[in-house]
Amino acid sequence: MGIPTATEIRDVLINKRRKSSTIMIQSPSEQQKILNSKNCVQEGVRAGTKAAAIACVASAVPTLVAVRVFPWAKSNLNYTAQALIISAASIAAYFITADKTILECARRNSRAEFERVGSGQG
Repeated sequence: MGIPTATEIRDVLINKRRKSSTIMIQSPSEQQKILNSKNCVQEGVRAGTKAAAIACVASAVPTLVAVRVFPWAKSNLNYTAQALIISAASIAAYFITADKTILECARRNSRAEFERVGSGQG
């Protein structure tokens, strides 16, 4: 396995272009599945953003109060540490909530699909 020649690279690019130029017509059920998945992702992002905003406030207030009240926190938690504490809580809340929301939405969609196919409508 050596370095590919110019003709080999050209052949690969031509084959790739031919494969990508084929038009695939999706069935309505495939389009609906794609739409459902996009809606699930949007729902997850929305829920994650709300959770991150709440976690940001919920972690910022005690962190900033602790830095001003407790001597240990005052001497050991600089601005970077405070920002890391607050952002870590926000990031964790965002990803956990978004993941749970997307999975729940996908589960709901698959149940609906199963019931639709099982009843003979598909």
